Amino acid sequence: MDEERSLSLKELEDRLGYRFNDIEWLNKALTHRSFINEADSSTKEANQVLEFLGDAVLNLAVTHLLLQKFPDAKEGSLSMRRSRLVKKSSLALLASEIRLEEHLLLGKSELLNGGRKKSSILANAYEALFGAIYMDSGFDPVLKILQKLLEPHLQSETSSPFSPDYKSLLQEETQRIHGASPEYQVLKESGPDHDKRFQASVTIDGELKGIGWGRSKKEAEQEAARKALEGINKIPNDKVQSSNQWKTLNDKVKTK
Repeated sequence: MDEERSLSLKELEDRLGYRFNDIEWLNKALTHRSFINEADSSTKEANQVLEFLGDAVLNLAVTHLLLQKFPDAKEGSLSMRRSRLVKKSSLALLASEIRLEEHLLLGKSELLNGGRKKSSILANAYEALFGAIYMDSGFDPVLKILQKLLEPHLQSETSSPFSPDYKSLLQEETQRIHGASPEYQVLKESGPDHDKRFQASVTIDGELKGIGWGRSKKEAEQEAARKALEGINKIPNDKVQSSNQWKTLNDKVKTK
């Protein structure tokens, strides 16, 4: 490994807050098969195996962090959150946050085709990175690094940039099915000024479809829209309300 490559990898280590015991694990994690195909040496390896390992490591680590962050969440909710964080498009965004593209080894043809910006390459490299950390030091460093990187995206279900826009999704569905738009209403707010909580409802054709809480009116409306989408089986249902509960809530909204 030449000095330029060594310095490049050290920059990434600084960004991660982790020093590899064997820097070759990191070098391999960032080596795309296109680079190997065009390289003279036959001893170098691409990152496919580390990518395979990293996929499993990330799923376990993200599950662990979600259980810590949301101990009372239902299985369906946890599964949805995990899927949102480990899907390829999300991993590509996370890779960009640590500027992983700057350290990739790509073949000339892949570079000319904009390989450094390809979501698939970035996501695979991110998986390989955590596979490399696991091979270098085990699971604990993986968990520590990932907790730091994911913390901004674990604040709440609807605050992460990886969260779907439930209101837009519900708008599309109600227009398609009912030819009408959902209507939102703030039912109540509670808590001190520095820690407000809002409750919002969403109705379609005058019928209550969802109730949600949030730290802002917008977040509460997003949660209400998510609950409405659960009701029409567009996303997994993690909390089933009885018909009597919905009747009580529906009457409450109509009388406000």
